[in-house]
Amino acid sequence: MSSEARSTSTRPPPESRHRAREAAIQMLYQWEVGRAPMDDVRRTYWANAPEGTPLSEDLRAFATTLATGTAENVAAIDPVIADAAEHWRIERMNVLDRLILRLAVYEFQHEPETPGKVIINEALELARSFSADDSVRFINGILDAVRRTLSRE
Repeated sequence: MSSEARSTSTRPPPESRHRAREAAIQMLYQWEVGRAPMDDVRRTYWANAPEGTPLSEDLRAFATTLATGTAENVAAIDPVIADAAEHWRIERMNVLDRLILRLAVYEFQHEPETPGKVIINEALELARSFSADDSVRFINGILDAVRRTLSRE
C-alpha cells in the first residue's frame, strides 16, 4: 500500500476534520461556561448532537480527543498563550477566542502530523464561524508567535 493510500485511509478529509474541530469547540464552550466535567459534556454533546451531516465514529473520536485533551492540558497550554499574547491576560480574552487558541495550542503540542499552517488556518476558520471579525487577526497573531516558539512548520 502506498503512503498516500495509507494516509487517506487513516485520516479523514480536511473538511471533515474541520467539522470535528467545530464539535470540539462546542464541547469546550459547554465545559468552560457551564463548568461541567468534560465526561458529562462529552456524553450530553453526543447525545444531543447538532443537526446536519452526522460525524463518523473516527471524527467523533477526533473531536472528543481534541476537546478532552485541551481541557486536561489547560495548565500547560495557557502559559504558552500568555507568553505569545503580549499585554493580554487569558482570563480577559473573549471566551471563544480563548478556547480556539487553547485548541490550536493543544494541536501544536499533541498532533505532530498536522502542519502548523493547517492548525492556524483551521483556528482562523473557527474564529470566522464562532467569534468576531477582530478575533481573526488577534488569533492569527498569537498563533503565529506560538508556532515560531514551538518551531512548528
